[in-house]
Amino acid sequence: MGIDAVSAGAGATLRLLAAALHARAVAEVGTGTGVSALWMLEGMAPDGVLTTIDVEVEHQRAAKEAFAAAGIKSTRTRTISGRALDVLPRLADGAYDLVYVDGDPAEAADYADQAVRMLRSGGALAVNDALWHDRVADPARRDEDTVAMRELGKQIRDDERLLPALLPVGGGLLVAVKR
Repeated sequence: MGIDAVSAGAGATLRLLAAALHARAVAEVGTGTGVSALWMLEGMAPDGVLTTIDVEVEHQRAAKEAFAAAGIKSTRTRTISGRALDVLPRLADGAYDLVYVDGDPAEAADYADQAVRMLRSGGALAVNDALWHDRVADPARRDEDTVAMRELGKQIRDDERLLPALLPVGGGLLVAVKR
């Protein structure tokens, strides 16, 4: 479908986070083909529900097929078609254990703002590709997506409500726990 799936290392880390948080409510920005959702569902509580948002209906269709093939009950996933910035404000405050962001870098800072609102105390935000193809650390890289991801890292680091760490898995997994 022309999209990159989350790496095995990042997926295993997401599974670990979901398990450590005893996650029962997870939100995902960027469904892709469902690979990251499958990793998180494996770590979540057996009755946990994963809400995934994507503007591409075809991606969600592929994800639903992957969920069914993996034996995931349809009651454990909720797919919402639409722009994440239109959908996220409608999701409940403080109701989520984990929010995973793998969407448009230009909107990632806004996704993170919404995620902090949505997370319970002790919940975690995870941002995929935080190193953006190894460009974030190179100040000479000034393209829009690289700058957006660089600024997102600063935003999360400077947010006193969060305790962040950049994990060297996949393209960089930026994780922050809400205090």
